[in-house]
Amino acid sequence: MIPIKVAGPAPSEPRNPATAALQYLQPGALNMTALPPLSLYIHWPWCVRKCPYCDFNSHEAKGEVPEQEYLDAVRLDLEQSLPLIWGRKIHTVFIGGGTPSLMSAQALDQLLAMVRTLLPLELDAEITMEANPGTFESERFKAYRSSGVNRLSIGIQSFNPAHLKALGRIHDGDEALRAVEIAKSTFDNFNLDLMYALPSQSLDEARHDLETALSFEPPHLSLYHLTMEPNTVFAKYPPQLPDDDTSADMQDMIAEVTAAAGYEHYEVSAYAQKGRRARHNLNYWQFGDYLGIGAGAHSKISFPHRILRQARFKQPASFIEAARRGNPVQEEREIGRADMGFEFMLNALRLVDGFDPNLFGERTGMSISTIGKALNEAEAKGLLYRDHKLIRPTELGQRFLNDLQEMFLAE
Repeated sequence: MIPIKVAGPAPSEPRNPATAALQYLQPGALNMTALPPLSLYIHWPWCVRKCPYCDFNSHEAKGEVPEQEYLDAVRLDLEQSLPLIWGRKIHTVFIGGGTPSLMSAQALDQLLAMVRTLLPLELDAEITMEANPGTFESERFKAYRSSGVNRLSIGIQSFNPAHLKALGRIHDGDEALRAVEIAKSTFDNFNLDLMYALPSQSLDEARHDLETALSFEPPHLSLYHLTMEPNTVFAKYPPQLPDDDTSADMQDMIAEVTAAAGYEHYEVSAYAQKGRRARHNLNYWQFGDYLGIGAGAHSKISFPHRILRQARFKQPASFIEAARRGNPVQEEREIGRADMGFEFMLNALRLVDGFDPNLFGERTGMSISTIGKALNEAEAKGLLYRDHKLIRPTELGQRFLNDLQEMFLAE
């Protein structure tokens, strides 16, 4: 990505949002015929305890969380961002973290009222909130539902007490079961996050976790292979994980069991009942736009002749102070033409069913011929299937997705 070359204050200084928006509307390197769907992401940065595998922007809540101060800063952030998205409707909202379910019912109600006041929401907008089992209270979650949250995403990770302990989770197996029961009784639409290839996990244990989750008939499942992310405790002190063969057996088991239960495997880690795919995440994978609000949140915003990426200040106190000063954006860059193919394919190749080749031009403002060489090489290696209506990873391409994605990196 290349920095946008526009006049104006540095990211940490106050700026005039309307003036900035006009600069982004100037002629540029791309030619977008239409702007993609727009989603809203809101970040809640606090959690009870940082998990050893987690590389998200989350901070342990030590003492009282400055809830109102943070909401005031989020409002300022949103107000200052409005000129970048004038006239565009919000199709989905996702409140992530951290642990957003630490938020009081009153704070969540205030947050969603703010969103409705400042933004034009689609009437049937999907509004998702992340939650962790260790924070579940039945009445509070009913209040979340009354405030407008219509989809819950629950970080179960495992139902096995030993594995939960190894992952540093604050809940146990019984709390995980209770959380799903509350979610099922309160929400029509919910997702369960599970992880596999956990420290010392056997194939039977992974199967039991999955079958336990399926017994609740969740509309959506996210099944993640545990990875050692940089700058985490697990990266510094790696636990003993299942070997590659066992991990592959787990993946095969997941494919078999979810298919038998009637779930569509539509993205690398996502499985859904018919009609229950995650609309917010689909927008990411189809290279749609999203405005990210809150500490450490990222944005991707398209204009007729450029695509902009932003990142907010990560530390909650720094974000609050920067929002008060008039600019919580720490980094701001334009995606260069040389990087556009990789950025698009990094997302779209995660879709098991692939995508229409026309989508590339619609979302990048460039001809698909710009990535023709990489497409030919991927097809020749058996990693990619394509015709005039479809481009998708083959089964081999799904297995070696990182290798396939890297083929589209600019030389």
